[in-house]
Amino acid sequence: MTVVSLRPSRRASARRRAPEIIEAAARVFAERGFHGATTQDIADVLGIRQASLYYYFPSKEGALELVCLQGVAGFFEVAKAIAAGPGGAADKLARLIKAHLDPLTDRSDFVRVFLNERQHLPAESRRRIGKWSRGLERVFEDVLKEGVRRGELRSDLDTRLAVLGILGMTNAVANWYRTEEVAVGRISAEFARLLIDGVLKRPAARRR
Repeated sequence: MTVVSLRPSRRASARRRAPEIIEAAARVFAERGFHGATTQDIADVLGIRQASLYYYFPSKEGALELVCLQGVAGFFEVAKAIAAGPGGAADKLARLIKAHLDPLTDRSDFVRVFLNERQHLPAESRRRIGKWSRGLERVFEDVLKEGVRRGELRSDLDTRLAVLGILGMTNAVANWYRTEEVAVGRISAEFARLLIDGVLKRPAARRR
């Protein structure tokens, strides 16, 4: 592929348009899937020539990687801050669930693409993206392990299975969530109640 050298003014214009370009790619991938989408579809959304897109990414796979990075951006950092902050395990878990679902209010296309389309990335790109998912899983598991250690959560809790269950349940929301039906805050609160009730340590029953 020919590398296009941009003049300073054109480079500045390209930087300004970059968020708009990536948002259009996210919308197209979310609606049509990676295999059903083309770079021409993205260009049509923006009303520009297809060739202009190559100022921003080298290929459709490159566009998908940028969208996936946006889809996971901030999740890990926010989760780490919650885990390192004040509060017990139940409180942290509730805040982790809320932080995991909140981006659906303003970045739903990016989240859906990250969850549903990242398997179509080339192997090296999948490894780069995958480290963020694994890091997020570790944060959730560390919170649960600390809760078990402190006696706040069930001593028999399988923390790995619990994390996979929590993330499976919350990630699935992206595929059915619609803003006009129910607020993300309500979903977060209901899920937190359901999940925390299953991991909390219960008082020992008194013997008669």
